[in-house]
Amino acid sequence: MADHRQARAAFADLHRDGCFVIPNPWDVGSALMLKHLGFRALASTSAGYAFSRGLPDADWAVPCADMLAHIADIVQATDLPVNADFESGYAHDCEGLARNVRLCADTGVAGLSVEDATGDPSKPLYDFDHAVERVAAAAEALRGTGVLLTARCEAVLVNHPAAVDEVLRRLPAYAAAGADVLYAPGLRGADVIRAAVEAVSPKPLNLLVASPIGLAVEQIAALGVRRISLGSGLSRAAWGGFLRAARMLAEDGRFDALGESEPFDALNGFFRTHGRRAP
Repeated sequence: MADHRQARAAFADLHRDGCFVIPNPWDVGSALMLKHLGFRALASTSAGYAFSRGLPDADWAVPCADMLAHIADIVQATDLPVNADFESGYAHDCEGLARNVRLCADTGVAGLSVEDATGDPSKPLYDFDHAVERVAAAAEALRGTGVLLTARCEAVLVNHPAAVDEVLRRLPAYAAAGADVLYAPGLRGADVIRAAVEAVSPKPLNLLVASPIGLAVEQIAALGVRRISLGSGLSRAAWGGFLRAARMLAEDGRFDALGESEPFDALNGFFRTHGRRAP
C-alpha cells in the first residue's frame, strides 16, 4: 500500500497547479515506453484495450473483470500514477457502481473516471439527477482512499442537441457532488474550453486531445486546463502505422512503409534494459 499511497499523493500534486499531459498506453510495453519518455502519469484507454482484444469500445464489450485485470496490469507496469478509464462503472445503479469503483481502486490506481453515458442509443445520457447521484456514490466509495474521481460528461460524444450547454450544466453539478476532476470529451475551440474551465473552477478540468485541435500544450495550459489526456489517440496512431504498411503490401505488393518503423534493435534494446523481468 505504501507504493500506492505515494503514487496517489504524487497524482494529487500534479493537479494542484500548472498543466500536464497524461498519455494513454494500451499495454505494458507502451506504458514502459511512455515512462521512459518522461511523462509523469499514465491513463488507461478503454478503446485502446478493446481494439487490442478485437472488440468495440461500446456497451461494456470488455467484461468488468477483464477490464480490472487490464487496469491492474498497467498499474503494475511502472511506478507512475495511473488514472483508469472505467467507462460508466459497469453498473447503472448507484450501489453497483460504488461496488465496482471500490474494485477498481483495489487495483492500485491513483485515479479513475466514471462517465454519464448509458450505452442506450434511445437515451444516451443518464437523467441529470441520477447522473449526479452516481457521481456522489462513486465519490463516497472512494472516500479515504486517496484515489481521485474524474466525472465525465459525454454530451458531445453522444451528439446531445445542446451539447456544450449540457456540459456546462452537468460538470459543475458533478464537482459539487464530490468529483475531484471534471472532464467532457469532445470539447474544441478556445472559448468553449475556457468556459468549461471557469464552470468547474477551482477544480481541475481534463481536456481530451485525441486528434489535432489546432492548439499546442502551451496554448491549452494558458486556457486554464490542468490535465490533457489523449484517449485512444496513441493507440490509433499505432493502428495507423500498421494499416499503412499492411494496406501497401495487400494492395500494391510493396514494403516501403516498413521503412517508417521503429528499428528492431532500438525496441529490443529498450525492452532488454527497461522491460519486465521474468519471475
